[in-house]
Amino acid sequence: MIESLQNERIKKLSRIITDNRFRKKARIFVVEGKQENERALRFGYEAEEFYIAQSIYNAEPPSGKVCEVSPKVYEKLAYRGKAEGIIGLYREKECSLEDFNPSPQSSVIVVESLEKPGNLGAILRSCEAFGIEALLIADPRLDIYNPNVIRSSVGCLFGMNVYQAEKEEIHSFMKDRDFKIFTTIMDSSARDIHTQDLSGRAALVFGTEHSGLSTFWQGKGKNTLIPMAGSIDSLNLSNAVAISCYEILRQKLQKKT
Repeated sequence: MIESLQNERIKKLSRIITDNRFRKKARIFVVEGKQENERALRFGYEAEEFYIAQSIYNAEPPSGKVCEVSPKVYEKLAYRGKAEGIIGLYREKECSLEDFNPSPQSSVIVVESLEKPGNLGAILRSCEAFGIEALLIADPRLDIYNPNVIRSSVGCLFGMNVYQAEKEEIHSFMKDRDFKIFTTIMDSSARDIHTQDLSGRAALVFGTEHSGLSTFWQGKGKNTLIPMAGSIDSLNLSNAVAISCYEILRQKLQKKT
């Protein structure tokens, strides 16, 4: 059992947790929590090792290299303190947009230049819950393996198809595969989302949290909006995506009946 924070393995793990540049260079990432680690393993992520405080974890350890640490050491490393008792260290997966083979009725969400880990986590959770086939991140600015993304998505990151590319590549990919593209630019051309046909192969494109979609997307899709009855004219990005994902699922289920 490791009981000292000065242990070399613990110092390395602590640096992986706190130093984004070091983590990205090593192409490894940290997963904290039982459910999150279970999902990572279920969806084929390669675990390098696990750090477990057995008195907190209180369950059968996963197969693989397990390092037992004291509760004191674990609490210093873990964001949630005593809550879970397990931290896993994993290898990143290589994912190219060209690897994505959309189904005939594929629904995808595109987000441009996303910056906030919490928003990405919430968006992943909504996409997984409502059956979105893939999340495409245009002009990426965010490390998708950021601990806050994994934590806020409750591990949904691991079961989702997530691809990152420049906006021009994503647009060409969708056009070549006959996606109906729906943009979210607030202007007079926008139609209520429930009047748009989202039941087939469709992509909804969302912009940044603070400035919306870039001018690149103007004229590249049917403009859509979420109708609102209050005085505010916009929603938090993750909320807007969640409502849109639900509308996609609603239309697909309605078409089946």
